[in-house]
Amino acid sequence: MNPERVSIVVTTRNESRNIGNCLDSIKAQTYPAELIEIIVVDNASTDDTKEIAARYTDKVFDKGPERSAQRNFGFAQAGGGVFMFLDADMILSATVVEKSVIMLQHGFGALYIPEIVLGKGFFPTVRRFERSFYDATVIDCVRAFTREAFQATGGFDERLTGPEDWDFDRLMRDSTRVGLLSTYEFDDVDAYVSRLPERTFVPWLVDYERRTKDDTPLLFHNEAAFELWRYLTKKTYYGNSFETYVAKWPAGDPDVRRQLGMPYRFFGVFFEQGRWRRLLKHPHLAFGMYFLRFMVGFMFLVGKLIK
Repeated sequence: MNPERVSIVVTTRNESRNIGNCLDSIKAQTYPAELIEIIVVDNASTDDTKEIAARYTDKVFDKGPERSAQRNFGFAQAGGGVFMFLDADMILSATVVEKSVIMLQHGFGALYIPEIVLGKGFFPTVRRFERSFYDATVIDCVRAFTREAFQATGGFDERLTGPEDWDFDRLMRDSTRVGLLSTYEFDDVDAYVSRLPERTFVPWLVDYERRTKDDTPLLFHNEAAFELWRYLTKKTYYGNSFETYVAKWPAGDPDVRRQLGMPYRFFGVFFEQGRWRRLLKHPHLAFGMYFLRFMVGFMFLVGKLIK
């Protein structure tokens, strides 16, 4: 593997609870530390997010109003040939950067990284179960890519908040070869994260490959303690840009139809490539997942009616 400088851009807003965990996991990567550049782009935090970030990197910036602008700004500050965009509540297992660089040096322009939703209890487990169906589908978005691949897309569309990931991913798929960093067994990973200690969970996540002897790099998403109303409100807010996103692409575009249409979002993505077996194996989680899917759709329709 030839050394490649990697720029990791982390976008934040009032993330003092999470940013240290995220940056600790970056510092613990097996990839040479001197080749990793950390860039934190904050959006007017009123807590200690920036002060905490400054302990890890001198590249802490202010930029708004939303993630698309923050990410584009972060790219403009970066000097790497490989890029990764993270949210502040994400934690990397130790080999993610190293193995991403290897794949990107062997013909891929961009990579999906399997994302594991953290949390204990019924609904966090339901969210983890649901997310396990989305890797490398049109519901997902690439997170690691080369400088050339990013430049070919023109970056994130700053008019969009929510569907900007789908839009960016579509541009990537249209312009370069994309791949999936790893695959995993849901039951094994679910059992592992369900047993995490409450306070010292970050080292357990960073050391996932070593502790499990499973050579599978993963990205863990530490969503806050699940609250149904906050979850639905967040999804509704992200839906405010859907009309702009739909108008950007040709009428009847197959990807947009799958992303926003009931047939794929309620059935296709959960049944394709033999995934239906996972539904049958976990009927209680499937029920909870469809309940959340229904509530998200209901809130979206209510929002449209109110408008």
